[in-house]
Amino acid sequence: GSWKHYVCGSIAAFTNIVVTFPIQKLLFRQQLHGVLAREAVQQLQRDGLRNLYRGLLPPLLQKSTTVAIMFGLYEDFSRVLLDRANCSGVPELVTRSFAAVLAGTAEAILTPFERVQTLLQDHRHHARFNNTAHTFRTLLTEYGVRECYRGLVPILLRNGSSNVLFFALRGPIKEQLPEATSRAGHLVNDFVCGGVLGAALGIMFYPLNVVKSRAQSQVGGDFQPCGKVLLTVWKERGGSVAMLFRGAHLNYHRSLLSWGIINATYELLLKLI
Repeated sequence: GSWKHYVCGSIAAFTNIVVTFPIQKLLFRQQLHGVLAREAVQQLQRDGLRNLYRGLLPPLLQKSTTVAIMFGLYEDFSRVLLDRANCSGVPELVTRSFAAVLAGTAEAILTPFERVQTLLQDHRHHARFNNTAHTFRTLLTEYGVRECYRGLVPILLRNGSSNVLFFALRGPIKEQLPEATSRAGHLVNDFVCGGVLGAALGIMFYPLNVVKSRAQSQVGGDFQPCGKVLLTVWKERGGSVAMLFRGAHLNYHRSLLSWGIINATYELLLKLI
């Protein structure tokens, strides 16, 4: 049944978050402060081990839910739409792309988790927000629901586009890899295929994530349009496109690992369940 895709997606994401959370944290410090990796590592060392997994709960809840939605809804939407499209002669690629965008849009409902995660990871807010529940409570009581959805536009743009490319290219990339004969071989191929794709998409949409982090580290005040935030960050960083990609190499390695783990775990579980 279709529930399988949700369960496998969820467990795959859970596995990935626990493994990669500390790397994610390094990356975030680089994105926000434009510091080098060594300086970011030293910052985390100063914060101590107790704070290393601080803010783990929101990404754990958010990721295991969004990846479940991503794989599960994509399968559900594809099935429903392909039944319809077969009669009308719409190409399968178009139908599947539409299913991927719909799944990505549905994932964006969970933006508040990314929002809270950003605030908890930003050390400028350490004194103000204690934990996940406290951050949600503060945002809702002081600013209302809208404040929880700050950064929604870059998230929608990122989710829809990256889902389309991820689902469209996953098969063709795997076909280019050497034929797998064993379960371990398939595992490696799924890891490579998911990893390469995730890493490439991570770099492609990196500036959107920089915009998202910047927008979401603000509490209260006006909602700035996506383009305006990008322009501000770009000017602050001396009008250098390279500086917009500060931290992108770390993001590349993290996405390679994350999406490798997610894709391989997901495909393995689908065969086992």
